[in-house]
Amino acid sequence: MPDTVNEQSAGQTTRRYDASRRRAAAAQTRTNILDTARGLFLSQGYAATTVAEIARGAGVVPDTVYTVVGRKPAMFRELIELALSGTDQPIPGAQRDYVARMRAEDDARRKLAIYADAVTAIQGRLAPLFLVLRDAAALDGDLRSLWDEITARRAENMRRLAADLVSTGATRTDLTVEEIADIVWTMNSSEYYSMLVTSRGWTSDRFSNWLHDAWCRLLLDPTHAV
Repeated sequence: MPDTVNEQSAGQTTRRYDASRRRAAAAQTRTNILDTARGLFLSQGYAATTVAEIARGAGVVPDTVYTVVGRKPAMFRELIELALSGTDQPIPGAQRDYVARMRAEDDARRKLAIYADAVTAIQGRLAPLFLVLRDAAALDGDLRSLWDEITARRAENMRRLAADLVSTGATRTDLTVEEIADIVWTMNSSEYYSMLVTSRGWTSDRFSNWLHDAWCRLLLDPTHAV
């Protein structure tokens, strides 16, 4: 009887081990596909990149790409969401760490400092992809829908951020919530980041410090006690 129990226990351990290995292998395959897709989309554009090329670069067959990630639009959406979240899984904006830290902060200047750092980190991952998305959206209906969705999400998130800033009592009284949202919306964009960091060679620290200083000057009441 003890031998039977031991054999069953060993079998269960082996099955758990095999399942863990399969999950790890599947996760690695997904990562390889997405990394390959990102590199090809950035180097040659969305339209010129084929699933066959992505599969070849990732060392799999096209059917595996479709099964593990999906069609090209699904792949691009996944890459955008991962760039936004900064993790290996998509995370809704309201659940991201920097959003929680901003909400917990009472001081408007510190809120903006947290956000300036977050925008800089996000755009370092997102901006190259977002510019590809912008160009491809003009010709591809699926990517146009993704562009419109991301744009609407950004605008709504900025209205929430602006309302949060106004709630501190530190913002300029001549600016509405919508105006504050629009100002932040233009300056947290991939285009703005790319112009200064990619084209003009600004460092990430310089860009983050600039955003914080500019937002404080543009949005906050200078007579408000710090």
